[in-house]
Amino acid sequence: MQIISISRGTFSGGKALAERMAAKLDCQCLSREELIEEATKNGIPVGKLEETMLKPRVFSERLALEQEHYHAFSTMFICERAMEGRLVYHGRTGHLLFPGIPHVLRLRVVANMEYRIDAVMQRLNVSREKAKQYIEEVEEGRHRWVHSFYGVSWEESSNYDVVVNLEQLNVDNAASALCAMAQLPDFQTTPASERKMKDLWLAAKARVLLARDARTARCSFKVRADNGLVNVTYLPRYVKVAGYIPQVLEKLEGLKKLRHTISTTNILWIQENYDPDSEIFGQVIEIADKWNAAIELLRMGADEKGEQKEEPLLELEQIPPEKPSYTGGIEDDVIEPETGDDGGLEKTLNELIKSGRSGGGRFVGESPRKLLDSIDRSVTYSLIVVGNVFLSRGESARKRMVRELQGLLADNIKAPVVTAEDLKAQYLFGAKHLPKLIACLVLTVVLYTLVFTHQEPILNFLTADSWVGKSLAAIAVALFVPVIAYIYGSTAGMILKLIKME
Repeated sequence: MQIISISRGTFSGGKALAERMAAKLDCQCLSREELIEEATKNGIPVGKLEETMLKPRVFSERLALEQEHYHAFSTMFICERAMEGRLVYHGRTGHLLFPGIPHVLRLRVVANMEYRIDAVMQRLNVSREKAKQYIEEVEEGRHRWVHSFYGVSWEESSNYDVVVNLEQLNVDNAASALCAMAQLPDFQTTPASERKMKDLWLAAKARVLLARDARTARCSFKVRADNGLVNVTYLPRYVKVAGYIPQVLEKLEGLKKLRHTISTTNILWIQENYDPDSEIFGQVIEIADKWNAAIELLRMGADEKGEQKEEPLLELEQIPPEKPSYTGGIEDDVIEPETGDDGGLEKTLNELIKSGRSGGGRFVGESPRKLLDSIDRSVTYSLIVVGNVFLSRGESARKRMVRELQGLLADNIKAPVVTAEDLKAQYLFGAKHLPKLIACLVLTVVLYTLVFTHQEPILNFLTADSWVGKSLAAIAVALFVPVIAYIYGSTAGMILKLIKME
């Protein structure tokens, strides 16, 4: 079940090294090209995903789902091949498919540019300039692919156990040395690592089955497995398909128990202009990750003529009439109509889609009452964030209208309502919280130390027999308890914020 994963650059010699290692170890050798071919046969448009990474364009929700499907299929397929015996896989980032699996030997094969240019010129019979351009374009596409899928740098050395430069080192000698390393106890399968591998396969298999069934194919799921217990989590907008999950997974091999739960809650974010590169976007995403929440966007404002208008909900239908057909991973481009300024709504939604936190979004006009009427009361909100609204008004008028909007929302929606300025202070730990945390922590330690080291005099004071003594004891308790409760509560709250747990 051991996996040797080789990350190779363009014409770096990684393929030759993988094949030589597989021959020496007498085991399977699997390439990324074979994986892509199998994924394409299973209806995953890998070509469309590749094109999206290479060319900046709108990352639609459909492509985000296909990305989920491809990730799950790749994990499932490589796990199944590894379960048949020792496996050498060579591609881009196979090792990143196996988080927490200790017996995966992660190799990175590199070579300097001159070596690679010569290889391209000989293989493709092109000029030096075109060979260099070819390598740079392919590498840039791979960088984007890895960053989009895993959020890491492809070349980050800490992601690998060994980085090998084949410019001076003979491929056969490198294979011999690395095969010897693969025999070390550190990279051998143990009962614990084998169970983790099976759980990883089980979760990936469950996700693939959900992707293949027409009833659940158009929904985003997070799937985890632990010793046969499969947990499927979905966003509130997909609640109508939840009943199909047990039916789709009922015959899943290795499934002992199934749990499917809705994401904890929704966060409603109201603004006029959205920017996925802004600080508040990162703060809202961080809170959503902590709470396992979906983020719903409501854009306030008026059109160019000052008239209020409604735009359709930018989200996926709950249940499609049928699963979309594919054309071997190659699809026709769709020419999208040009749209006016939407205040960054669509761009922000695309980023939420990629992060798996999209709760949809729409334009609701400038009227607070119309905004309130557009909110779905059947959805549970744990937080409402009011950002930059009423921007066309003067500063004093804007502040007053923001306060009125906060009051209107608080009175009608049973959820905390905060402004963007107060968001970090109330829900996230920042640098300005550190002095307060230290002070509260010191006070808590001092107070508890004094109480526990002076128990006898304190008990005597609290159990005084005289009327005056009893009155003073009651006043002291009435004053002391709220103070210590505030100090201790503040300390605990800030520590939980610091460790991102609430």
